[in-house]
Amino acid sequence: MKSNRNRSVKLCIAFSLFILLGVSFTTFQKINPGPKVEKLKLLPDFKAEHLYSPSESKNGSWVSMTFDDKGRMIASDQNGSLYRLQIPPIGSDTNQVKIKVEKLVVGDSAQSKVSMGYAHGLLYAFNSLYVMVNHNSDDKFKKGSGLYRLQDTDGDDQYDKVTQLKSLSGEGEHGPHSLVLSPDKKSIYMIVGNYTDLPKLDNFRLPNTWQEDNALATIKDPNGHATDRFAPGAFVMKTDPEGKQWELITAGYRNPYDFAFNEDGEMFVYDGDMEWDFGMPWYKPTRISHSPSGSEFGWRSGNTNWSPAYPDNLPAILNIGQGSPTNLISSYNARFPEKYRRGLLAFDWTFGIIYSVQLIPDGSSYKTKAEEFLSGQPLPLTDGVIGPDGALYFLTGGRDLESDLYRVYYGDNSLPNNELESKSSPAILEARNLRKQLEEFQGAANPEAIKLAWPNLKNKDRFIRYAARIAVEHQPVAQWQEKALSEKDPIILLQSMVALARNGSKELNSRMLNALMQINYWSLTEAQQVDLLRAFELTVLRTGKPSPADQLKLSKYLNAYFPAKSNEINRLMTKVLVYIGDAQVIPKTMALINIAKDDEADQKGITSSSDLILKNPQYGLDIAKTLSKTPPAQQIYYAVALSEAKKGWTPVLREKYFKWFYNAFTYKGGNSYIGFIDEARKMALKNVSKEQYAHFNKLSGDGLVANKQLKLADVTQPKGPGRDWKLDDAMAVVKDSLTGRDFKNGKMMFAATLCSSCHSTGGEGGSVGPDLTNLGTRFTEKDILESIISPSKVISDQYAAKVYNLKDGSSILGRFKSETKDKIFISQNPFSPQTLREINKKDIVVTSVSKLSIMMPGMINGLNKEELKDLMAYLISGGNKDNKVFKSTGK
Repeated sequence: MKSNRNRSVKLCIAFSLFILLGVSFTTFQKINPGPKVEKLKLLPDFKAEHLYSPSESKNGSWVSMTFDDKGRMIASDQNGSLYRLQIPPIGSDTNQVKIKVEKLVVGDSAQSKVSMGYAHGLLYAFNSLYVMVNHNSDDKFKKGSGLYRLQDTDGDDQYDKVTQLKSLSGEGEHGPHSLVLSPDKKSIYMIVGNYTDLPKLDNFRLPNTWQEDNALATIKDPNGHATDRFAPGAFVMKTDPEGKQWELITAGYRNPYDFAFNEDGEMFVYDGDMEWDFGMPWYKPTRISHSPSGSEFGWRSGNTNWSPAYPDNLPAILNIGQGSPTNLISSYNARFPEKYRRGLLAFDWTFGIIYSVQLIPDGSSYKTKAEEFLSGQPLPLTDGVIGPDGALYFLTGGRDLESDLYRVYYGDNSLPNNELESKSSPAILEARNLRKQLEEFQGAANPEAIKLAWPNLKNKDRFIRYAARIAVEHQPVAQWQEKALSEKDPIILLQSMVALARNGSKELNSRMLNALMQINYWSLTEAQQVDLLRAFELTVLRTGKPSPADQLKLSKYLNAYFPAKSNEINRLMTKVLVYIGDAQVIPKTMALINIAKDDEADQKGITSSSDLILKNPQYGLDIAKTLSKTPPAQQIYYAVALSEAKKGWTPVLREKYFKWFYNAFTYKGGNSYIGFIDEARKMALKNVSKEQYAHFNKLSGDGLVANKQLKLADVTQPKGPGRDWKLDDAMAVVKDSLTGRDFKNGKMMFAATLCSSCHSTGGEGGSVGPDLTNLGTRFTEKDILESIISPSKVISDQYAAKVYNLKDGSSILGRFKSETKDKIFISQNPFSPQTLREINKKDIVVTSVSKLSIMMPGMINGLNKEELKDLMAYLISGGNKDNKVFKSTGK
């Protein structure tokens, strides 16, 4: 009984540095035995098989794959060779029929250890294997980044001929990525990340007139990411089988690893977020875009990211949330139920989730419905394909992590995968065909282009309006410049001014501004007002600031409608007015800065951030910190915009403005949050007098920041080097060595490892977890270490989370806090325990206790041996500096 009692109490005494699990997922069923399959959460009637482990076989960590014309899989190690696999069919006795793995030797391998590999993209087509190499040439592998074509010229089933079709400048996780065969099976499409330079191309579907195009005071990433990267960002291009003609298709992405075509021949791209920007107004979540020919999606470095609302880029059709996209495939050819065939499968590496994204035609584009299709912990997903048998094959790995190959199929894999009947109505087909007609003008000048495009600049369909403007921009500007400047229809006028700003001469500045100021602002919808303000912004950015007379007119025009009810409009108004030197913008914006509220729906993803906390301990911890005190994005935008404002300040307004920065440092954001706030603060200080500088510098929080991070006066960060602590290793370090320890450093480690966020000792610390003051009087060193290192081994019901299974098949996990007659309230984040999520009781089918601890493992992994000893001494002492563990044996 005593032993059982100790085990039941272990978790409640161990300090949870940690984060309450809030993972929403569809109710899954476990089918196959073995830990690699048992950790997968599958939809009902789907089955999974673990086929092969490249890492266990010393064949690297695989990140890309394709099937050849003989049904064999070809895969690539991220930092090594190509491999060819013969996979037994579904239903085979795996004890009798084994998978066959062959390391490919390509061409002349005498010059390097790896003959071909380092591929982020593989495609078998045109009787050839196309390889997208992502690598800087070295002694191990001589070939550098670029597209290569491998051919078997002598019929021996080996690739003896290697042809480089295009050399690319760029490598690493933001370098060249995936390859996809075009819907008509005549071309090869490829996608690259934003660290890849645009190569020489023969044609540009998106006119190569791009610039940064943001009037907001520019702040590059304070931690140095992508500070030398500019428009057009990441892009998709295509070529013919021989690599003779090259064409840019779409651009303006951050770092999309993959893209796919659906059964309609439409392209979709899965782009990544900049997690360091989490909480900032320019943050964009991971997202799926419908990416027609000529499209632009507005990625720009640092804080100059475009809003999806701007007319010169297109919005995502689905915001997912935080994560690391690695794969996107059409599931049309899978032997799955029709619901899952009509859409995409999107892979997230960070949180180990495959999303099913059903595509619903909407005008010339699509709407979406999405759900979790498959997940696991850990499950670092890298690539996936629908095999010739109609099953889903997927890989895990990357960054030299444990790598595995899986197969997923439905039932006995006998469902048909023949062509499905189109669900597009005649109106949908008409809209799609019109957009495609307009896209045909993305090339040589065509006299018919303006005739078709011009009236469609006011089409109600945003994707058609965009295509019409791009068609206009592909025509010589002399053909439509005067037509634009004399246009009477306000919608066509503002769209044509966007085009003219991007293509016209600086001499048109005054005519363009005055034409736009003739528009009756209140006759426009809110979205059209955004378009108008963006047209003003582009005009002054591209053709120059207005003359004094035009500046006065423009200030008067804009101030008549500022401030507005819309956050988006206020952002545009503020930065444009600051840019042109307006004096009224400062008092008007300062009246907003402390009362501005963020739009809850802005950039909202399908996955709640709190639901991801325990999907990945490393990234989940960052999310939890931000959610504990989320930065006020709208206020931040105002503060950054005003950092370059010079006219209109009063002593009272300056005091209020710089005090705002001091308070802003108390919020929790992504890794670059503090740096962005501090850079804006420093930019603003350049506009104060020398006599006032010291005062405002101190007032705005100069003493709080060092090296772009907050100074933690009461917290010393671990010196390390840390390690992946195991129980036996930790016991060997701690046993018989807890004398003469450093109380002050032990207390610092208690805070640095975030124990104090949830637990108290000696009356200091958090209250989410149990008080640890009497820990050392009841538990041994081994008990304490075991509860820290293996928190899920024994879970006390006092601190366990609960799983609420809902009628819709989903489940939510969190810690019960309270209830009413109709609702249950749970907490999902110990850093913000007051933030509650409500669940309707009527939606709950079953409630159970979670098998996962509310503690996260690995939180002491940053400590070295001496730091671990000091922390353990502090825990055992209960925060008592006079405890014997802090007394030297030599005295």
